[in-house]
Amino acid sequence: MSAAVVNPVVFREYDIRGVAGVDLTEETVGLVARALGTRVRDAGGTRVVLGRDVRLSSPGFHREAVAGLLATGCDVIDVGIVPTPLVYFAAQQLAVDGLCMITGSHNPADYNGLKIGVGQTTIYGEAIQEILRMVQKGDFARGQGKLTTTDIVTPYQAYVAANLRLGRRKLKVVIDAGNGTGGVAVPIFERLGVEVVPLFLEPDGRFPNHHPDPTVEKNLEALKRTVLETRADVGIAYDGDSDRVGAVDERGQVLWGDQLLILFARSILAEVPGAAIVAEVKCSFTLYDDIKKHGGRGIMWKAGHSLIKAKMKEEHAELAGEMSGHIFFGHRWLGFDDGIYSSARLVELLSRTDQPMSALLADVPKTFSTPELRVDCREEIKFEVVRRAQAFFSKGFEAITVDGVRVVFPDGWGLVRASNTQPILVLRFEATTAPRLAEIRKLVEDRVAALITGLGGP
Repeated sequence: MSAAVVNPVVFREYDIRGVAGVDLTEETVGLVARALGTRVRDAGGTRVVLGRDVRLSSPGFHREAVAGLLATGCDVIDVGIVPTPLVYFAAQQLAVDGLCMITGSHNPADYNGLKIGVGQTTIYGEAIQEILRMVQKGDFARGQGKLTTTDIVTPYQAYVAANLRLGRRKLKVVIDAGNGTGGVAVPIFERLGVEVVPLFLEPDGRFPNHHPDPTVEKNLEALKRTVLETRADVGIAYDGDSDRVGAVDERGQVLWGDQLLILFARSILAEVPGAAIVAEVKCSFTLYDDIKKHGGRGIMWKAGHSLIKAKMKEEHAELAGEMSGHIFFGHRWLGFDDGIYSSARLVELLSRTDQPMSALLADVPKTFSTPELRVDCREEIKFEVVRRAQAFFSKGFEAITVDGVRVVFPDGWGLVRASNTQPILVLRFEATTAPRLAEIRKLVEDRVAALITGLGGP
C-alpha cells in the first residue's frame, strides 16, 4: 500500500485525528483498523471492543473499522454510540485484547479520529507511529473475525452508582451534554436521588446549541444561566465524547480543571496521606502548593490523556488530571479519564458538606490567570516554534521543559506548548497580580510571535 494513501499528520502523539474526509478518510480508517487488528493478533489476541461518538462522519468510519478489524481475523465487540470512557470500561470488564473508539473528542464538528489500544489501554507516541508505518507498508494479518454487539451502558451505570458514597444532602445538578454522548450520566444521578436539570442531551453531531468543549468559557453560557435560573448547586458539562468534565458553581463561576483537582486532591489526601497526584504543565501553582500543604506529592507532567495515564501508573498515583478536564482516578476507580465518573465524584464531595460549592475553594490564594490561549500555528512549524522557545527561555530564566516550556518567575509563570490535536500553540499565564500577569504575558507572547514570523507565519 502506497504511503501517499494516508496523511501522516493525523498520526499524533496519543491518537489519530484530522478533518473527516480530508485529512482522515474512510479508507485511512479501514487501514488503521487493519493495522490495529494485526498488532492485536501479533500480541496473541483476537477480540477488540469498538465504540463511536455521534459525529456525522462516525457511521462511515465505524463501518470501515469493523470491516478492517474483521479482515485481520479479529472478533469485534461493538458497544455502539457511547462515551469514550465506556470503551475503556468495556476493555477492563470484558475479555478483550484491544480497543478502538471513533471520536473527534472536543474538536470542531468536521473533525474525527481514533483512540486505539492493544490490551486494555490506549497506545501513544512511538506505538502510533508504528501503526502509521504498518499502514504505509500494507502488510496486515488476514482472517475472518466475527461481529457481536453488547450493551455496556447498563453495567457501567450500575458500576458507577455502586462506587459512589453520597451524603444525606439533596442536590440539584444541571447536566449539559452538549448534544454529545454524555446523556448516559443522567440515570446514574437520578438513581442516587440527585435532582437533574437536563441540557442538550439529544445526540446530534452538528452540535447545534454550542460546541462541546468545556474549556472554552463561551460554551458554558447556557450552563451558567440555567444554574442561576434553577438555583442549582452545581453545573456539569461534558465534551463530545465525555472523557472530559467542566463545572460551574452555584454562582455560575467556572471551576477550571486545576480547581477541580484541588477539591479532589484534598478529599483523597484525607483518606490516603502522602498520595502521589499527577497534574499537567498548564495547571496553577496553587494546585501544587495545595497538594504539598495537605501532605501529598505533586508531580508536574506532560499534557495528553495517554501520557498522563502512563505517568499515573508509573507513580502509583491516586489522582491525575489536566486543565482540559481529563481527570483520572486511581482512588476507588479504574485509572482512566472519565468525565462522567469525575462529575459523580464532584457531586459526591458536595453532598458530604453543607457548604456551597463556591466556599470549598475560598481559602485558595487568589491569583490572576488566563484561560488556555490558542494561537494558530501551522502543523509543519509548531514543534519547531516550541523548540526555539525552549532554547531562548532556558538561557535567562527558570524553565521547565517537560512539555513545551513553562517559564517560571518568583511571582508567576508563562507556558508555551504545541497542541497534539490541532494546528495551534497553547499558551497560559498566571501571576500574583494583574499588572504582573500582563507583563509576563507580553514577554512570552512577543517572543512566540517573533518565532512564528521567523518561520514563515502561522
